[in-house]
Amino acid sequence: MNLTTVNYGIADGVATITLNRPDSRNALNRAMCEDLIAAAAAAVAAEVRLVLVRGSGPVFCAGADLKERKGMSSDEVRNRRLRGFAAYGALERLPMPVVAVVHGAAIGSGCEIAAACDFIVATLDATFSTPEALWGTVGATQRLPRVLGKRLAKDLMFTGRKLSAEEARAAGLVTRIVPADKLDAALAEIAQTIGKASAAGLRQAKRCIDQGLDLDSRGAFAVELLAIEENLAADEWRDRMGTFKSST
Repeated sequence: MNLTTVNYGIADGVATITLNRPDSRNALNRAMCEDLIAAAAAAVAAEVRLVLVRGSGPVFCAGADLKERKGMSSDEVRNRRLRGFAAYGALERLPMPVVAVVHGAAIGSGCEIAAACDFIVATLDATFSTPEALWGTVGATQRLPRVLGKRLAKDLMFTGRKLSAEEARAAGLVTRIVPADKLDAALAEIAQTIGKASAAGLRQAKRCIDQGLDLDSRGAFAVELLAIEENLAADEWRDRMGTFKSST
């Protein structure tokens, strides 16, 4: 791959996608959209067990690259925005677990990228904000309300309020807060745990949760029943169950 704005690497079954425009605070431009799509496709092709999404430099992602839009026509801006949606979707549709590792600011598109992942591990200095409406643009209006609820999402959007890492955890956006000096150890522990798990089981569970939330209860149970049938047919579970000791 010829990636210019993202670093991509694999080690021990873990793919790491690193936003790499530190001089622009990892602002999302058209090239980064394409690189994220390509990196996500590479992770699928490599059948990695886990994907980490990180940012280089002092922040995770400062949002869309507004400098790029200067001089763009409306059609060009529209196309760029659609490529952004495609990049978020490429991360969101990855079949294996995807973890966003957020330090510093995650603004606008940075929140979108993080929210497209399965869960977020943040350092104490992480902040989350979506000030698009204050800038006179529209964006980040769909994923965050589904996590934060519409009232808190509107507070962020209408006032430019920043959520601290602790506030984001309390609101359900962040699942873990880790001191910066212990971050690598925490990520290694997550990777080790996921690496020992059933890859098929993790993918089936992820699919059931993601698809089920968009369905009524009957449709959601049908998705889970289908996954159960796939699981039984593969029969991997039998050997794995035999390795667990009873907790009673």
